[in-house]
Amino acid sequence: MPVYQEAEQIQAQTIIVIHPGSMYLRMGRASDLKPVTLLHAVARRRLPSGIKYKDSFLPPAVILTKELTQAMEESRLQVSHTLQSCLQSDGSRRYATPPQQIAAFNRRSSPEISSPCNMKWTKTDRDIVVGDDILSLDPEEESNFNIHFPYKRGELNIHTGPDGSLTAVMADLKTIWEYVLTEKLDIPLRDLKHYRAVLVVPDIYHRPYLKELTTLLLDEIGFGRCILLQDHVGALFGAGLGYACVVDVGAQKISVSCVEDAISHKDTRVRMDYGGADVTQTFFWLLQKSAFPYKLCDPINKLDALLLDQLKIDFCHVDLNVCGSQEKTFVVRKPKQQTETYTLQVGDECLIAPLSLFQPELFRITGTHNVHVQKRSLGDPEDPYDENYLRETSRRGMKESLDHSSEMQEETAIAPTTAGEDEVVVDAVGDTAPSLSNRDLEAPRDFVVPQQLLGLDQAILQSIERCSNEDFKRKMYSCVLVVGSGLKFKGIGTWLRNRISLQTPYMYRPEQLDIITQPKDMDPGMTTWKGSGILSCLESAQELWITRTEWHRWGVRILRERSPFLW
Repeated sequence: MPVYQEAEQIQAQTIIVIHPGSMYLRMGRASDLKPVTLLHAVARRRLPSGIKYKDSFLPPAVILTKELTQAMEESRLQVSHTLQSCLQSDGSRRYATPPQQIAAFNRRSSPEISSPCNMKWTKTDRDIVVGDDILSLDPEEESNFNIHFPYKRGELNIHTGPDGSLTAVMADLKTIWEYVLTEKLDIPLRDLKHYRAVLVVPDIYHRPYLKELTTLLLDEIGFGRCILLQDHVGALFGAGLGYACVVDVGAQKISVSCVEDAISHKDTRVRMDYGGADVTQTFFWLLQKSAFPYKLCDPINKLDALLLDQLKIDFCHVDLNVCGSQEKTFVVRKPKQQTETYTLQVGDECLIAPLSLFQPELFRITGTHNVHVQKRSLGDPEDPYDENYLRETSRRGMKESLDHSSEMQEETAIAPTTAGEDEVVVDAVGDTAPSLSNRDLEAPRDFVVPQQLLGLDQAILQSIERCSNEDFKRKMYSCVLVVGSGLKFKGIGTWLRNRISLQTPYMYRPEQLDIITQPKDMDPGMTTWKGSGILSCLESAQELWITRTEWHRWGVRILRERSPFLW
């Protein structure tokens, strides 16, 4: 083995890649084939007089009013009619079994009862329980704990409830991550000064949070060095691509941006507050409409929430050749209870649930959802030479240039608007002079959110439309990379390709549109983690590492200088 490869291998063993998500944490050495994956949650024993608090495993369903039920039913029928107009691969029309017929079968279905399984609840005298161990906590014991997921909807879970402050969330992250380091990776905390951390951060980031996370890695946990890396850039490296419109579908969010040459372009970034867990709740609503035979199913219960998520994975698809009703079975196992095996019929709800990503009106079952874009920096007193400073100084230079230009042109009476027309985005009303404000603030065109929430295909198209030039747009229309664990439905890639192809402007239509849903035949949920590890071992990444000494000396300024994205 050449010396440089050996050195690279040794380095990879001392790099810890941390990819936090709203539901699961992926963490491991850059040299590992797979990361440790566990529930990204912590349970803390509550004081006798403490306030109860529990983050739910699935986004909680809202109370359905008559108007909301009607709106969702209209959306369901819309998707159903679209499916009925589709053709099977042999050219014949699709058909669907009426929900009433399926419901009649399911009402007659009774479970087969068998002896209790060997699952056991666990009791503990510990004050803190981390990760998957929470799932086996005895319900009586669990009532004494508060359960916290430090990430929610793709961002830090800051809230007004107990332990919802930024400080408390950082303490939760420290507890969970140190648990993985010591218990799963067998790394003593005292040795972390010899290790480096790569933290995967959201594509749309909040600068104060990144500052706190860097302090957590270097000061609180004690890594020797760290890099912050955007998730979409990591995904691109994991897939081995040079450019793509990256779509990350997680449990609680979907994010989209256009990435080229390891840069996620700021104006193209968008994040929607819905994801795979919302598909699960929509699927449960559809199953209930067809008389779901497991009557006691409660999504608030942790085991039922995981069961529903598994039913979505096992039953849902976008295979147009599957028509009519299908018989399925599933097993309900709970500690100290008899095992129940149910037989039910399912129909087009198995297709409608994943297609709700394109008809997100169905996600109103989990409340209102927002669309997020990258916000400008509000400034940081620790970083006087940030983008605001650069923008102000460049504006001053531009203004002086414009003033000088207008003086030169006064004699020829040229209209003042011609001086900056190519550079200035005019947002003037009536006869007022063109304003520099939009250009100065780098305010991109807003994402156009229709009356209904932005669907997956619309988010992709709008992201690509915000690319800066035609060549860049053409590239993005030719390659869409899908990562994350929320879109693993058979046939969804073909459906997405058709939706994008039909709406792509003629001038940008590629010879071939690649929708990559399983890059390099790996689990798309691991693509970002794997790519972040690959990038951290590159020779060009060596100048990106931030040491504890540098962090103490320069603070947030070193993040602006070293971060592999525009700070």
